[in-house]
Amino acid sequence: MNLLKQRENNFHIIAKPSGPLCNLDCHYCFYTEKEALFPGQPSYKMSDVTLENFVSNYIKSQKAPEIPFVWQGGEPTLMGLDFYKKVVQFQKKYAGDKKISNSLQTNGTLLDDEWCEFLSANDFLVGISIDGPPDVHDYYRVNRGGKPTSDQVLRGLSLLLKYDVSYNVLTCVTKESAPRALEIYRYFKEKGVRYLQFIPIVERLPDTKALQLGLRHATPPSLTQSEVQKAVSPWTVGPEQYGDFLIEVFEEWVRKDVGRVHVMNFEWALAAWLGLPSPICLFSETCGNAGIIEHTGDVYSCDHFMYPDYKLGNITKDSLKKMMSSIEQKEFGNVKRDTLPNQCRSCEVRFACHGECPKHRFLLSDDGETGLNYLCTGYKKYFSHIHRYMKVIVQLLEHNLPASDIMKVIKGPLVVRN
Repeated sequence: MNLLKQRENNFHIIAKPSGPLCNLDCHYCFYTEKEALFPGQPSYKMSDVTLENFVSNYIKSQKAPEIPFVWQGGEPTLMGLDFYKKVVQFQKKYAGDKKISNSLQTNGTLLDDEWCEFLSANDFLVGISIDGPPDVHDYYRVNRGGKPTSDQVLRGLSLLLKYDVSYNVLTCVTKESAPRALEIYRYFKEKGVRYLQFIPIVERLPDTKALQLGLRHATPPSLTQSEVQKAVSPWTVGPEQYGDFLIEVFEEWVRKDVGRVHVMNFEWALAAWLGLPSPICLFSETCGNAGIIEHTGDVYSCDHFMYPDYKLGNITKDSLKKMMSSIEQKEFGNVKRDTLPNQCRSCEVRFACHGECPKHRFLLSDDGETGLNYLCTGYKKYFSHIHRYMKVIVQLLEHNLPASDIMKVIKGPLVVRN
């Protein structure tokens, strides 16, 4: 089976064992508001029965030799360390000859020596959310009492380093932080961070349906009908702001840090110039291969579509394979491609973008079609800017030279063969 076919036959599930529960109150968070979808919920903790069912079902449903488990929230460390010890036990019980990997996305505030010793011993990859220097981070990432969290997060980061835990940093880019791109990037370099990704914050103010559900952000756009609610939240990054942010970081990275600092945004883009399928759903032609399982065992189409309309079933009644290969899920994944406006279809950077996430596609195109991405102008500016550099990196790799040689090339004439 070729890699592309194998990729199509496999899917990924993000587990939310603590549901939307979190010990922080980050203003821009799209997930903690989902508590409103579980009225009267006595507990937001995945039961041992549901956990074992999930682990066994997920391993059984995959044909790949390695099964990646991803644990998110809310805040997944609220489950306590014993929960993840059971995770490892169940994985060993059902793994057979398959290799198991684990990733944990955390705000880092609850990490201590015992946690990090466990994470290191069991080869967990930890994603830790840090938005930049303390004044940037603390602008929106506060605790339930409205107090800053940067000190606690940096303590967590130092413990990851102490125990040699593999980690990367996830940074959210907001309207306020976008103008400080180089300051943020250099801050992380000074901290010794070598793996980074920059995520744009884009949230609309609540529409009628969201208000009916008790939510503070709009529900996903339809892609086929004009959206009444186009107004975005105060923290939403501007389209060109985000494009400029990525360009500023890229300009420093491509001249000084290729091979030393891994910015996932740039590695995702490189895949497109290499002619490879996107490693993430955002920039794939279609989506639908990345679902989530909530603490209740309910399975949904996508992390950003955890709403009643996108519920696929429950792990106690259906297999993950059946739910993720259902007609409903396939239609969900294909609508991303099938509803692209003509403006996108004729765009010179479509191969790298593919309309990005359907959640962000709530604007009208220049000729009045629905489904244009809010970040369109920023992405077009960014992808157009990096094109000539990506072409050179591709040529280097084709000649078995390291991508880092781009830094040498830049010092001389930048010659690109079309």
